[in-house]
Amino acid sequence: MPRSTPTLRRRRLSAELKRLRVAAGIEVETAAEALGCSTDKIHWIERAGWTKPRWRDVRDLLDAYGVTDDAVREELITLAKEGGQKDWWTPYSRMLSKKYTAYIGLEAEASEVLTFQPLIIPGLLQTDDYARELIRTGAAELSTEEVEKRVQVRAKRRKILEGEDSVRLWAIIHEAALRCPVGGLEVMRAQLERIIELAQMPKVTVQVLPFEVGAHPGLSGPFTLLSFPEGDPDAAYIETAGGELLLEEPVDVDPYKRVFRRLNVMAMTPEDTITMLSEDTAHTDRIDPRACSHVRS
Repeated sequence: MPRSTPTLRRRRLSAELKRLRVAAGIEVETAAEALGCSTDKIHWIERAGWTKPRWRDVRDLLDAYGVTDDAVREELITLAKEGGQKDWWTPYSRMLSKKYTAYIGLEAEASEVLTFQPLIIPGLLQTDDYARELIRTGAAELSTEEVEKRVQVRAKRRKILEGEDSVRLWAIIHEAALRCPVGGLEVMRAQLERIIELAQMPKVTVQVLPFEVGAHPGLSGPFTLLSFPEGDPDAAYIETAGGELLLEEPVDVDPYKRVFRRLNVMAMTPEDTITMLSEDTAHTDRIDPRACSHVRS
């Protein structure tokens, strides 16, 4: 899977068009008049809502904003054309939410992924068997075929951990996630072994937040932070029972950064985490079936 997706190109294009409009002192209403559209469409464009950017729209907006630099114009029109290409997950798009596909598109281009999970193993660390059981027993009623397709999506997402251009992953997992035997003891043993294997990779860090810390700043739920190369703004992704949130404004993302830093200090060191996981793998009797609860994947 290429570490380059149309999703981030569309996001970058949208951010640049908004910057150019503001720099030119042009109101949204004026931009809409220039494009012959509603103001809603301009807001939609600037929020990277488009899946197939029209390069002619980009050209007309650049004209309205007084952008005459040929290099800038060519770059943005090229982003529009490339942003309309299909992503690797397009064959699965009908079964996935727009917020989720937007997230995996950004995840595929991220330089760093920071994630906190209080009840389950993070998706990028999951084995297929663990993921399959989570998806099968989740809130959505899915056929066997649909379950397998979602497992395939998760497996393809994990490819960002491979190769020289791999992502930097930092995962903090609450001890509760290690005590819930998703899929049974054999599945959990294999899952723990997989985490140990990945945690020893140069660009993967895993920390366990032990029960003994008691109350902690992550009690509000799981979240993931994405950072990007080339100065693209960070993003935060949150899954809830009511759906997903993809936050991109600094005022919304920064609180999650602060929470992650606090969790990092409270959690076990990466070295102690590997020791703990190794002991748990050898003594699966520590896994408590009563610790399990139905959670989203």
